[in-house]
Amino acid sequence: MTTNPKQAVSEDSLDQACAWVVRLRSGSVSAADHREFSQWITYSEENHLAFSEITELWGDLGALSHLPIDQLFPESAPSQNPSASDFTAQRSALPHVRGYKSEERLRALPKWLIGGGLATCGAVIALWVGYQGINSQPQAQIFVTERGQVQTIDLSDGSEVKLNSNSELRVIYSRKERRTQLVRGEAFFEVARQTSRPFTVVAGSANIRVLGTEFNVELNPENTRVSVVGGTVSVSEASSAAGLKPESVQLVKNQKVSVSDRGLTPIAHTSPEEATDWTRGTLVFERTPLKDALMELNRYLSIPATASPQVENRLISGTFEISDPDNTLKAIATALDLQQDHSDSNLTILSPTNN
Repeated sequence: MTTNPKQAVSEDSLDQACAWVVRLRSGSVSAADHREFSQWITYSEENHLAFSEITELWGDLGALSHLPIDQLFPESAPSQNPSASDFTAQRSALPHVRGYKSEERLRALPKWLIGGGLATCGAVIALWVGYQGINSQPQAQIFVTERGQVQTIDLSDGSEVKLNSNSELRVIYSRKERRTQLVRGEAFFEVARQTSRPFTVVAGSANIRVLGTEFNVELNPENTRVSVVGGTVSVSEASSAAGLKPESVQLVKNQKVSVSDRGLTPIAHTSPEEATDWTRGTLVFERTPLKDALMELNRYLSIPATASPQVENRLISGTFEISDPDNTLKAIATALDLQQDHSDSNLTILSPTNN
């Protein structure tokens, strides 16, 4: 997932934008305010971006519905992708504004904007947040897939999650963080970047924290495996022994790690093909221990399979289709010269062939 680099916005512009938000919510907006706001927001792209950032903050807090900017000032409402040519045209339509120096712009603003604007905005936001904290609690969204089903989930912040077969994901978004929990199964996350709200995943023994990246999380009975396709991901133990700080690592593209009750494994190499194979309907194994390969295949099998202790660490390599998991199990057994024991109707055991 790619994001466009943001132009730096000065504290002065953010201060002014914040004060404008307070003013526009005051309920006493005059025609003169209308004209002054139009002049301010169309003077520069920086002003436009500052106002967009502040209104985005208010939107995250659920307060933007009380600020009808589009209805009040349709010609000044922030656009999705303002271009330099847009601002050139807007500024040329305002000859009395063109050529302002920074200090002249400041003198031209209403007096209530100068000094304390940001503090006022902060106070109003604090009151709103306090009200929201008292009167509402974030509600969890729960997503569940059945065996053989894969679901794509579009989250409210622009992030996307692909949920693998026989999996469950819980999502709780608040004004401070984007919190998720992989209860079982596997998921691939494409996280929209928001520096003010980190994105976290709790999965078994692992805590995962990112700002914006692409990564896969696989929750197995014995461990949680995290594989990074792009960006940086922080992975740490969910808990540790008394008196010890939980171990943590930073993963970058094409790295993976497993977390269990015994701690973190050494960082290993992976690839986009290996990490996201299941999203394309295949399983890719590269010298993978048989017991690990079977844990992945079990997401699709109606009757789970396991390997006997004598063969569980045999290595398997290859690409297998998941549309027919029973045939895939047969192919793995053939490749490793194993037999399938069906004496237990609820479990298939792979063991050495009797020669």
